[in-house]
Amino acid sequence: MKSWIKVIGLGLFIFLVIVVTILLSISINNKKAQAFDGERSFADVEYQLDLGPRTMGSVAHDKAVSYIVDQLKSDNWQVEIQETIIDGQVIKNIIAKRGIGAPWIILGSHYDSRLFADQDKNPADQTLSVPGANDGASSTAILLELARVIPNRINKQIWLVFFDAEDAGTSSGSGWANGSEYFVSQLQGKPDRVVILDMIGDKDLNVYMERNSDKVLNQEIWGVAKELGYTQFIPKYKYDIIDDHIPFIKAGIPATDMIDFDYPAWHTTGDTLDKVSAESLKAVGDTILKWLEQYPQTSNTTQ
Repeated sequence: MKSWIKVIGLGLFIFLVIVVTILLSISINNKKAQAFDGERSFADVEYQLDLGPRTMGSVAHDKAVSYIVDQLKSDNWQVEIQETIIDGQVIKNIIAKRGIGAPWIILGSHYDSRLFADQDKNPADQTLSVPGANDGASSTAILLELARVIPNRINKQIWLVFFDAEDAGTSSGSGWANGSEYFVSQLQGKPDRVVILDMIGDKDLNVYMERNSDKVLNQEIWGVAKELGYTQFIPKYKYDIIDDHIPFIKAGIPATDMIDFDYPAWHTTGDTLDKVSAESLKAVGDTILKWLEQYPQTSNTTQ
């Protein structure tokens, strides 16, 4: 009888060791999965560039929509495409949702690229489309990587919004941010915070605060970057930018535009993959992820 008790005891001990080992393995893997991977984000930039310029109405644009949607669904986000027509052009915003209630945070990026490289010094190249490595692909790639690593334990309602038709504006100031303008016009309720990413993968990354952005939100995010030791975030104001954050600001929603506008390849054919770095993508991704974790778990916002 005693021998059987010993056998049963040994069996239970081995079983407990196996269970503990499995649980530890799962815990370690979850922690690894929650780390922002700059190289994987860079691969998303490269994929978009391989499609070609994602100008509205192009095959590359359609493929980009399919890729973004597929990636989001594979990471268990609730995904919908918000479609409308503006000036005869079909516009598709991609909206991914996770969580309910408050606080409610929206992270956004435009994924389209510019039809004409009007800032190119070579007049012959000004009729060509912009590849959009930094301007469009970099911020889209950061959102896709955040979609993979945002931990379920973040007790917030988070939307990732990929805006269309941001980059079709004219020098007169019209035609910019059509996708985000439509999105805000259809929005029910007010999110607590909106963070727009744009041109944020530059190898020589220097992110100044943008003057139209919410000052409290700027302090929150740049403060987190300082905590993490990322000197690429410079807590000084430098530019007034027309971007996807403006419709939110006009609607009374706290929003910020994280953008490095000191980018010589802006709206040129030189906006290519070699201008982007995994290190810059990671600096931004780490900062946003940490800010999400630190942002208060409660809110007075009425949904």
